[in-house]
Amino acid sequence: MSNPFDLIDARLSNIESLLIDLKFPVTPTPAPDPERWMNLQELCDYLPDHPKPQTVYSWVSNKVIPVNKGSKHLRFLKSEIDQWLKSGRRKTFAEMQAETSKRGR
Repeated sequence: MSNPFDLIDARLSNIESLLIDLKFPVTPTPAPDPERWMNLQELCDYLPDHPKPQTVYSWVSNKVIPVNKGSKHLRFLKSEIDQWLKSGRRKTFAEMQAETSKRGR
């Protein structure tokens, strides 16, 4: 009977050579286009809360969300929506303290 460690080593070597021989196709992921235009439904799908179109219409009429109107359709620029989403971020306590200390100087 052969040494069990030799058997394990041989199997691991076999697995290693199989893995090396495997060639996974690498497809580059396209960079998100910040200048992409979205229609109303695409916007609803893109936003984290997935609001209903009626909610977005309300935001548009109250000038809450950045929008571009073209003829009868609403169009939303992804970069503007991303900026709008980021503007709603609340600052951490540490960030507020840092701002306060900078102003006091």
